[in-house]
Amino acid sequence: MTAFTRAIVIHCTRLLFAAAVVVAVSPARAQDTDKAACADGTVPVGSDCVQPSELAGKIRSMITDFMKEDDLTAVIVNVRVGDTQILREAFGISMTGVPATPEMHFRNGAVAIAYLSTVLLRMQEEGLLSIDDKLSKWFPDYPKADQVTLHMLMTSTSGYADYVNLDILPLYEDPFRSYTPDELIHMGLSQPMVCEPGTCFAYAHTSFVILGEVLSKVAGKPVAELIRDFVLTPLALDNTRSEQTAVIRPPVLHAFTAERGVFEDSTYWDPSWTLARGAVMTTDIDDLVTSAIAIGDGTLLSPESHQLQLAPSTAGMPPFNDTVYYAMGVLVTHGWVIQTPSFAGYAAAMAYLPSRKIVIGVAATNGRDTPDTPRPTDVLFLRIGEMLAPDQAPKMGR
Repeated sequence: MTAFTRAIVIHCTRLLFAAAVVVAVSPARAQDTDKAACADGTVPVGSDCVQPSELAGKIRSMITDFMKEDDLTAVIVNVRVGDTQILREAFGISMTGVPATPEMHFRNGAVAIAYLSTVLLRMQEEGLLSIDDKLSKWFPDYPKADQVTLHMLMTSTSGYADYVNLDILPLYEDPFRSYTPDELIHMGLSQPMVCEPGTCFAYAHTSFVILGEVLSKVAGKPVAELIRDFVLTPLALDNTRSEQTAVIRPPVLHAFTAERGVFEDSTYWDPSWTLARGAVMTTDIDDLVTSAIAIGDGTLLSPESHQLQLAPSTAGMPPFNDTVYYAMGVLVTHGWVIQTPSFAGYAAAMAYLPSRKIVIGVAATNGRDTPDTPRPTDVLFLRIGEMLAPDQAPKMGR
């Protein structure tokens, strides 16, 4: 497997990674407490109440040290506990002579899969479809279409193979090439199925592209409009948008990668192969954390649909269990709801702990010597999460 392939397969291939770094926080006053007991502007951290400025200083120091450790070009972070802003700051540069800022836009990648699941469930609420509908209702000629459900497409349990394979998807040859959904689906379905439908978890971009085509066909409008109507407009995500090309609205956080053997600017590599048509998107750090909260709290869905969105339907399938599993477009791990997109020198993480109202948004860009694994944003959100919730720290393993 090449470095490029490793870089583009999302968090589900790294589920056994676990952070073991504990960041000490000296409390403003040590006492057994809860959120309601914290006063004077402090926030709850475990059983203590801590000044936000103290937490911000420790996170800032952690990031600056880690940027040197992993040779990162830029990091943008947004951390909140309840209504308290802990830290919203950018570190490093977007490109030579241009400092990174929190207002910069970047690709949100697999975060849009969570948007797709919201669209799917909203359409079910409106009676337009059922997540248990068979794919054969729209595409009867696809393999096992009479057994594959929309829910299986959404949870990567359809059994379809992933077209993200350099043997059939020559991304290195022309990173600026644009792919159509038909091309991507054909490449995915031309490979043998990984398993029988519904019997295994096998993350496949193929399934998401097919699902996008189904949603568009049912609604009679593009996926980009569905995401806008069901997600972006209700949440006022003014800095998140679908793009038909590789464009990123300014100000832009530039990306860099050495995946093709030379360190180069990869900001405008074409992302059309990454997701369903209309679900290739850009965002900023504020919209990223707003999305995390809305998905974790279910503010866009009925209680029944929200329960379905986070249900442990893959918990019995390797490599998952009851505490770490892939739900509908997000990973649920030890109570945290997360997504960790990456693409060609970009990496990001959004993580939300509903029980504590802790939200973490991180975006980063690579330097010349940034390692392929673990992804820097995975390490950062795990360390920040452990700092803010030491008794319920996020983990990427059991």
